[in-house]
Amino acid sequence: MILFLGQTAFTQKFMSRNVQVKFLSETPIEDIDATNDQVSSLFDTSTGQIVFQVPIRGFHFEIALMEEHFNENYMESEEFPNSTLQGKIENWEEVNSEGGDVVVVGELTIHGITVNRSFDGNIKFEDGNWIVQSEFAVNAEDFGIKIPKIVRGQIAETIVVMVEGILTPRK
Repeated sequence: MILFLGQTAFTQKFMSRNVQVKFLSETPIEDIDATNDQVSSLFDTSTGQIVFQVPIRGFHFEIALMEEHFNENYMESEEFPNSTLQGKIENWEEVNSEGGDVVVVGELTIHGITVNRSFDGNIKFEDGNWIVQSEFAVNAEDFGIKIPKIVRGQIAETIVVMVEGILTPRK
């Protein structure tokens, strides 16, 4: 039975529609953070391919005005409604039985601009699901996100992004 369960974990696709993505803009003047629980992910254990789709309007802030400015002035979410990561776990063969520290290499698209990136993370197989975690920095300038001079001291140019989710077998 253990052999069967182990084999099942590596021949399926796993998914979630509620991966959590948080970001933090930390400056001496003000910290800005937001959380999005509407992120979708699909993970193919046979190849190590992993995809995330992030609806920009899914980010919520403590202050409604910040959320409005984020969507209208910075992310232009009407024009660019989603961000995506399409990648592959580079060291999947080394960690695929139980998980561990991983490197995901792929294309990150934010604000309509795609950049090739690599991300450190962790993945582990627990109770029939894959648990994914990562923390990385994103430079707003790399994605054409303009921060006006008047608020430059209040918004960090480099944003810390945290990803956490449980991916369940796709049925």
